[in-house]
This record gives sequence, structure tokens and C-alpha cells, in this order.
Amino acid sequence: MSNVPVPTVLLSRYFSHLKMNNWSSATIARRDYVLTKFIAWSSERGIDSVIEFTPELLAAYRRWLYHYRSERTGKPLKFCTQASYLKTVCGWCQWLTEQGWIGADPSTKVEVPKQEQRLPSSHLSIDEVEMLLSSVDLTTPTGLRDRAILELLYATGMRRGELIKLQLDDINHESGLAIIRQGKGRKDRVVPTGKRALEWLCKYLHDGRPTLVDEDTQVIFLTSRGNVFHPVNLSQLVKSYLTAAGITKPGSCHMLRHTAATLMLEGGADLRSIQTLLGHEQLNTTQIYTHVSINRLRDVHDKTHPGAKDRPPQSDPNKPDDKPTE
Repeated sequence: MSNVPVPTVLLSRYFSHLKMNNWSSATIARRDYVLTKFIAWSSERGIDSVIEFTPELLAAYRRWLYHYRSERTGKPLKFCTQASYLKTVCGWCQWLTEQGWIGADPSTKVEVPKQEQRLPSSHLSIDEVEMLLSSVDLTTPTGLRDRAILELLYATGMRRGELIKLQLDDINHESGLAIIRQGKGRKDRVVPTGKRALEWLCKYLHDGRPTLVDEDTQVIFLTSRGNVFHPVNLSQLVKSYLTAAGITKPGSCHMLRHTAATLMLEGGADLRSIQTLLGHEQLNTTQIYTHVSINRLRDVHDKTHPGAKDRPPQSDPNKPDDKPTE
């Protein structure tokens, strides 16, 4: 144990282990961000070796996460963020123990905070979706591209990262299906595009994309410089159209994903189908949409609840007569 490498070296070995086990680059990048900050936090407290990782140190780290406030906003970390950070550190500690770098896993007694069951972010009504789509200038190649992006996000409910990676061969124009390769969890899935979205996609591919292509690439959606979209830039693009349409609800690409799921559920879709469309691994992730499908609940309430309908008031024998005495 006296020759234990410094934490950063072991961290590099840990990421090599994850890569060998086919973990996604996005997951590794997130863990790199969290664990690099944890190492810096530990170093500030005089901890320069993993053999000094103790239950007391991790308990102090959990307290620090709880009391941390953003320098920019002054707000605390959300409990889901705290839980994510702690789970990442615990995962690394478990690996260090399995590899023999530390004698006992210091994370076994770490209590991860419970996560809130939050509703999804805002979703659009059908009228708001049409307002959004009609706000695009269709006289330019980028306008055709943007209309196809909005249509596809709305029709398929795919994530922004999934849309960014779409390639020409991923669209089957005959069947109207799109193959989403290596989505969340590195899983492929097939989703219907819908007739309207496919028509706008074809128009973009025929009249818009050829003017944007700067080099040989199979990626469908390109920036005005012919590059692949960065996720932040795509979110900003969608947000700009929401603003132009006069929609002030918070959200961007993910709001269109929520919109697709919510409107389908209100239209009668079953949860299993929505789960497949969105690529959720667990059904309980999809079930949260039942809480925002208020129109269906309102209809059921109006039809079945005895207090929902207008009825003539019943006389109460214990209530004094309001008629004035003569």
C-alpha cells in the first residue's frame, strides 16, 4: 500500500476499466467531471492518497454537497445532483476496493439522499406546437433544416443528442421509421417519424442540406458552416424559435420530448408504447407522464365524481332559513 499511485493515476485506470466494459463516452465524461472535483476537494483537505479515503471523509463530502451554494446563483445543489455525485464517488471507491488499492470500502455506509419525484418540465399544447412550427422562415436552407428539426423532435420524442447523431442511412423513407443508434444506455431503437415530419425532412434533404454540406459527411443536420451541432447550440436554436413564437414556458429540446409523450398519452396511447418511443429502460420513468395528462383525468373526474356535475342545491334542515321575516 506504500506505493499506491496518486488518485489521478488510479482515476485514469478506472476509466480504462469502464471503456473495456463498453461504458459510453458520455457517462465516462460525467464521472470524470465529478471525480476530478472530488479529488480536488480531498486535496484541499490534505488527502493525497486513496488509502486516506475513509467513511468520515465521505460523510464530510456529503455535508459539503448539502451546504454548497453556487457562486453564480447562490442556489444549493438539487438533491438529485447530490445523489448523482455521491453515487459516482461510491462507485469509484467500490472499484478501488475490488482492485485492492484500499483495504475496506469506505462508501458502504454512505446514505444517498432521497430524490424528489418531480413532474416533467412544461409541455406545449397542440396550438402552441403549431405556432412554434409556423414561426420558421422556410425561404432559406437553414429554415428548412430548422423546420425538419422541430418536426422530428416533436414527432419522435427523441433526445437532442440522438437527433444530432442521426445519419442519412438511419432514415427509412419507405417505412417512415428512424433508427436511433446508441441512445441512452447505448441501446438502439426504432421510432416512427410520422408523415408530416418525414415530408419536411425530405424537403430539407433535397433543398436545404446540399447547400450546407462542406465535406463528405453522413450526418443529417448541419450548421450553417457545415459542422455537426453542439448540444448547447441546438438547444439555443430551439429556444430562439420558442421565443419568436411568443411561448414563454421554460424548456427547449426536451420540452418537445415531453410534449410528444404527454399529447400521445392524452390521445389514448398506452404507457408501454410511450416507453418504447422514448427509450426508457424502466416503466416507472415513463409513468411520471400520467401526472401531467390532466385532460384525461379531468374527463374521468367529470364523468364519475358525484361532486363534479351541477346539481340543484339540497335543503339543509339544520341550516337557518335565510328568508327575511315579515
